[in-house]
Amino acid sequence: MKTKYEDEVRDRVRQAYARAVTSTMSVEASPCACSPRSERKGSVSKFAGYDTKELAQMPEEAVVSSFGCGNPVAFSQIGAGQTVVDLGSGAGLDLFLAAQKVGPTGHVIGIDMTPEMIERARANIAAAGLNNVEVRQGIIEDMSLESGTVDWVISNCVINLSPQKGKVFSEIHRVLRPGGRMLVSDVMVKELPEWVKSNQALYNSCIGGAISEEEYLNGLRLAGMSNVEVMARLVYDNSQMSGLIKSEIPEVKAVMSCCGQMSSESLAAMADSIGAELQGKVWSATVYAEKPAR
Repeated sequence: MKTKYEDEVRDRVRQAYARAVTSTMSVEASPCACSPRSERKGSVSKFAGYDTKELAQMPEEAVVSSFGCGNPVAFSQIGAGQTVVDLGSGAGLDLFLAAQKVGPTGHVIGIDMTPEMIERARANIAAAGLNNVEVRQGIIEDMSLESGTVDWVISNCVINLSPQKGKVFSEIHRVLRPGGRMLVSDVMVKELPEWVKSNQALYNSCIGGAISEEEYLNGLRLAGMSNVEVMARLVYDNSQMSGLIKSEIPEVKAVMSCCGQMSSESLAAMADSIGAELQGKVWSATVYAEKPAR
């Protein structure tokens, strides 16, 4: 059952990503008249495991608007004719990669709660001429999918943003066919300071709302998933942590700079300071699990 708090968390995340995907707005269209054009998200994909040749074949708008922390499709064994669901599909980068694997007889479904993301993804799908991909607006805690109809569930740095992670894990189990598989890239943390957990900008940056690896894996097992394991990890060092923070919250940079609260230089220094404090405590992990065949 949803609570007012959980709805508020989703609304704040939705607003942040709506601002991010439209961050190419002109100075006149910016929320603050004096704010500079905010830098676009997506720089984290440089160390998220995507092949440059692979990215070169994708629509540019899908690549520059990618906010992920890994490449779940690369680790998967998605095959021709299968049905794949991408949780928090964003502008569609992983949808395109999955579509190549399932081929014309397969089906790829993206679910995202942000209308601006849905609009961007549909434009990218149309531009690419893909007939085996669709996107649906909705929340990943309550998917508009029939039970037992999906071969693969993938997700890229999204489940950490959910205020109801246990519900997401249960939904993954529900929609998968018996024997269906899940492969997600997500952020894990340990011993985060309380001020980080309560900071909305860091929550939107996939840090503040993340949980420990042990809690994540146990949550999947409690939902009924089996063979749960971490296939790969990337522990963020100081520079990677700073880069994650800077790239994931450009809307904060624009608003704080233009409203006189903090200069761009001061905000960059703050990101470096946070990165130094959190290095070794935050990492991206590729997590695999299966729905039992019986």
